[in-house]
Amino acid sequence: MKKEIFTFIVGGKAGEGVKKAGSVAASIFAKKGLYVFQMDDYMSLIRGGHNFSVISTSEKWISSHYMNGNVITCFDKRSYEMHSDKLAPEGYLIYNSDEKGDMDGIGIPFSSEAKKYPAKNLLFGVGAVASMAAVIGMKLDDLNETIKHEFSKGTIDNLSYAKTIYELTSSKIDHVIEIGNGTNIRPIIFGNQAIALGAIASGLNVYYAYPMTPASSLLHYLAAHAEDIGLAVIHAENEIAVINMAIGSAFSGARTMVGTSGGGFALMVEGFSLAGMTEAPLLCLLSMRPGPATGVPTYTEQSDLNFALSAGHGEFLRIVASPGTIEEAFYLSAELLDLVWKFQTPGILLTEKHLSESSMTVDLKLDEIKIINPEIYQGNDYKRYRDNEDGISQLLFPPSSQIIKWNSYEHDENGITTEDPHWISRMHDKRIKKINSLKTYMKKIKTVNIMKGDLPLNIITYGSTTMSVLEALKYRKLTPTVIQPLYLNPLPIWELSKFKDQINIVIEMSSTEQFANLLREKVGYNIKKVIKKFDGRPFDPIELSTMIKEAI
Repeated sequence: MKKEIFTFIVGGKAGEGVKKAGSVAASIFAKKGLYVFQMDDYMSLIRGGHNFSVISTSEKWISSHYMNGNVITCFDKRSYEMHSDKLAPEGYLIYNSDEKGDMDGIGIPFSSEAKKYPAKNLLFGVGAVASMAAVIGMKLDDLNETIKHEFSKGTIDNLSYAKTIYELTSSKIDHVIEIGNGTNIRPIIFGNQAIALGAIASGLNVYYAYPMTPASSLLHYLAAHAEDIGLAVIHAENEIAVINMAIGSAFSGARTMVGTSGGGFALMVEGFSLAGMTEAPLLCLLSMRPGPATGVPTYTEQSDLNFALSAGHGEFLRIVASPGTIEEAFYLSAELLDLVWKFQTPGILLTEKHLSESSMTVDLKLDEIKIINPEIYQGNDYKRYRDNEDGISQLLFPPSSQIIKWNSYEHDENGITTEDPHWISRMHDKRIKKINSLKTYMKKIKTVNIMKGDLPLNIITYGSTTMSVLEALKYRKLTPTVIQPLYLNPLPIWELSKFKDQINIVIEMSSTEQFANLLREKVGYNIKKVIKKFDGRPFDPIELSTMIKEAI
């Protein structure tokens, strides 16, 4: 039997190779030319916490994981208790028969078989892949090639253990679940990787960060590839150092980016204001997790929207944009890095743990990335803050025979400190001109995704929730118009106002309706229903489709 959407769920203790098993399964599906989406769920514990991965795949484009598993592999009793009720009809629940307690399904002795080898628990991930491979009818030779390629250490033991688990599973299933084949093999990348690649394509020179989940994987990825691409990657001592060093790099002409989550960005906010006053081109990744304070470090939410829109003290241009899919994150990070340089101001790429750390098959086109080079001053009378018609001054970088002065204090055109009311007003006006210039520019680029439908109502969402919405509508075969603003500040009111008098449903992941209130305040929307989720977990498309159906 063949499934239109096939989902593999693997769960166990931290340190048992759960995430690796999910990644290998995703790779198997991607190499068959299928579309893939992988979501990893893990507690903020190095060992002992419950981890699980959900990998959904289809011959058709897929933008979310499904929590109903066709194959669920549980390494321990806790995983069984958490996931056994998620088994899809005619699916297989495979559990560790060495665990104590009553469990239904196919018992496989993962633990006792693993004890025969030095690696022991590290083999569980290999076993999960082997059991799944047996269910989908993968040939043992193909499984062996996958094991050799994906698990680099202990190859002989891995192959032996995989063969045992594969044969045990094969002997206990009564049917194979076919998953089909696609037409094109696509890369599968995670969200922060897409952001990194987009920024690199747009000329990124330096990345600064202090590790903070869920932005940390961006630091890890860039650090791992820094030498290959000629990139400087600095792990500074704290977030305050991060943003101030980044502004210093921008002063020297380097395209610079920083990354963090809510608590780390709170420490950066004074520096963010410094970038506003000095007119420093600086891109900040703000990857949201539940707050306030430490919150829930390894889970997802959209509760920092208001924080991002108003970050910093004083009045200055803050560009805020949020990608809706992993593929879109690639293009938007490139575009936003260009915009902060064109308009010499700080910007925020606002995303969430769900997008940052989930993986998805993508089709990326490098030739669609257009780099905007800033205008460099060529004369002999350089003024850093020359008051041009559009508010954008020409740049000049050291070394130079002319004085280049960036100033955190209010200043005149030369960057000289002033408290003169004339210059205070004039520099305010200069910075405000850039807001109007940006709005004019934005009317020439895509600022809102509008996916037209047949139903006389609109679903409005943003960020990673877009992925869940699109999949939920596809699952339920509902066809409203989906409206997804890419830019949140300046909000493209000229596009959004077309829908304000229609029937609108907003879907977001905050408890206080931050996104819906933004639309009410800025665009004057009347909103029929706000569908909210704020438990740290992303929407499951099946559950969300029911909520949308009820709202309609």
